Amino acid sequence: MKIMFQAFIGSIVIHFIYFVGMMLIGYIKTKYYKPDIASAWDEVETLQSEVAFGKVISPYFYLLSITGVTVICGIIIFSYKKIFN
Repeated sequence: MKIMFQAFIGSIVIHFIYFVGMMLIGYIKTKYYKPDIASAWDEVETLQSEVAFGKVISPYFYLLSITGVTVICGIIIFSYKKIFN
């Protein structure tokens, strides 16, 4: 039971680092984006009239992701304890 709890906490930490990293990368890209307005006027028909940020993923995907990473973390923790103890 202790290994499962450690694996679940490890999974949550990994997912948290991933989501914070993705938001940080998006923030940095947005902050340093410099549009080339002069050349954009040459190709007016390629400009979009709508903008969408992010993507939509089913909540079941996140549940399966956390469960899968928990299993992987559990196997790693179990193997580590078997090898070094």
